[in-house]
Amino acid sequence: MELRQLRQFVTVAETRSLRRAAERLHMAQPPLSVAMRKLEEDMGVALFERSARGVQLTSAGEGALAAARKCLAAAAEVGAAARAVAGGETGELRIGFTGSTTFGLLPRMVRAFHQRYPQVRLHLHELTNQQSLTQVQAGQVDLAFVRVPTSHLPGLHFEVMERDRFCVALPPGHALAAKARLTLRDLAGQDFIGYTPSPVGGLHAASSRLLQQAEVAVQLVQEAVQVSTVLGLVLSGLGLALVPSTNAHYYATSVVYRPLRGLSRDSGIGIALVHRPDSGNPATAHFAASAAQLAAGDVEA
Repeated sequence: MELRQLRQFVTVAETRSLRRAAERLHMAQPPLSVAMRKLEEDMGVALFERSARGVQLTSAGEGALAAARKCLAAAAEVGAAARAVAGGETGELRIGFTGSTTFGLLPRMVRAFHQRYPQVRLHLHELTNQQSLTQVQAGQVDLAFVRVPTSHLPGLHFEVMERDRFCVALPPGHALAAKARLTLRDLAGQDFIGYTPSPVGGLHAASSRLLQQAEVAVQLVQEAVQVSTVLGLVLSGLGLALVPSTNAHYYATSVVYRPLRGLSRDSGIGIALVHRPDSGNPATAHFAASAAQLAAGDVEA
């Protein structure tokens, strides 16, 4: 039994006429009559009572009509579902992110996308920069938010979503907290909490480069991967740290934050969205476009 036969059967049942049904189906009446006879033979029951005035459904035909309509509706849903996935309007999307994006950038980007594409299920994975880049490259996640500057692996597209600068995070009561603004020179000789080195760059490379360019030597006492951990160590009094200034709004309110003056133009940091342009998941392009639009609005604001 084919969907074509069911459509023909439903049309004959609704019109109560082989002639009118044939006209609606854009076919000749004799082949339609043969098709209905064949359908009855396949089912082993009479679906119609035929007369000179037309055709009437038998009780078996009434039952078959209800089932046929459900079958055709289900088939239409299958096609609609396939088209929705192919168009990126439904399905699943795997997104990697760094922990420090969870308070500001990530929620805004996810919320905006979900409002536009509510049928796409999002799977969020907290990853390091290195994990994000390698997993996007390998197709294990579709997109990822990564700290920049970072290594640009082959086949990946990067688009900056948020631009930022370092500020200084100080323990409560630290002597440098008396100053409204600091320079990198002020950090010379201070106990310093840094970031764990990564082969793909990130905050460790950016902060180290900044200190080296200023020829400032600090006393490294501890390293950590996440900004939240670094700030927790600052709050404990182990030392001061360079942290992204946007994080000052979300972390450790007891920590003292001071802006840095005299930074060079190339000392900026930020968050970029990375993905493969040849991604086989259509929702990837939709998320990237939505994120870029939101980021552009943030810049204009």
